[in-house]
Amino acid sequence: MRARLFVFLQYVLPRFWLTAIVYRLARIRTPAIKDALITRFVSFYDVEIEEVEREIPAGFDSFNDFFIRKLEDNARPIDAQAGSIVSPVDGTVSRSGRMLAGSIMQAKGIDYTLEDLLATDLEQAAALADGSFATIYLAPYNYHRVHAPFDGKVIAARYVPGDLFSVNAATAAYVPGLFRRNERLVLHFETLLGPAALIFVGALNVGSISTRWSGQIRPRKNGVVETINLSNAPDTIKKGDLLGWFNMGSTVIILMPEHACEWHDDLEPGKTVRMGESIGKSPGIAA
Repeated sequence: MRARLFVFLQYVLPRFWLTAIVYRLARIRTPAIKDALITRFVSFYDVEIEEVEREIPAGFDSFNDFFIRKLEDNARPIDAQAGSIVSPVDGTVSRSGRMLAGSIMQAKGIDYTLEDLLATDLEQAAALADGSFATIYLAPYNYHRVHAPFDGKVIAARYVPGDLFSVNAATAAYVPGLFRRNERLVLHFETLLGPAALIFVGALNVGSISTRWSGQIRPRKNGVVETINLSNAPDTIKKGDLLGWFNMGSTVIILMPEHACEWHDDLEPGKTVRMGESIGKSPGIAA
């Protein structure tokens, strides 16, 4: 009952207006206010702070600065085994598995299409149609930087305007096509395994999405798909390299081509993962 009420409220409340308010609050630099926001957030969500490299709260300029915090060096070791695919984030697995003719499972009884998720990239959708996917949810308390799950080269990045529903488990269970409805940033990769993609899915209270080369991308509900300039992107991306970050919590989706990835047997809904740990392997690359 609570889950249904939460979803109903999202339909009737002004999602973009609420997100804009959170965006501004998260960037207040007045020490008394931002320190109170940070300390209360840490207490309420029981945030792990032992690995944070700066003093809390004094070492951060704003709540958002804390939210996208960097961890100490070596806090997240990257699995170095050849052919391993690592988790790009700290989070909880929503779903993982095979895509059947481009159909992706969102929740029990709810699917959506790869074509809708990628929007304008129909050729890429065809190349990935029978591949595999993994969807990982980032809760508010998680580390919110997103890293590369594999080696490769970023060949395209596109921002797709959309809605701002929450992406937690309750909403995923009741809002059809949630991830293709919400705003998202789609990164396309060229890898030794074939074409692959990683998608930042925006959500309620996610004030913006940022990458190393695009800067901050603010949410907008309508408009055309925007191609992001990659002139500042590195020629190659190594597994574990920083890609970007969410300014508040959300979801990432990994898309791999057919025969390129075997997820580990325990990569099931509800499993907690940490950035850098192996979540799958490529049978085509020797260890």
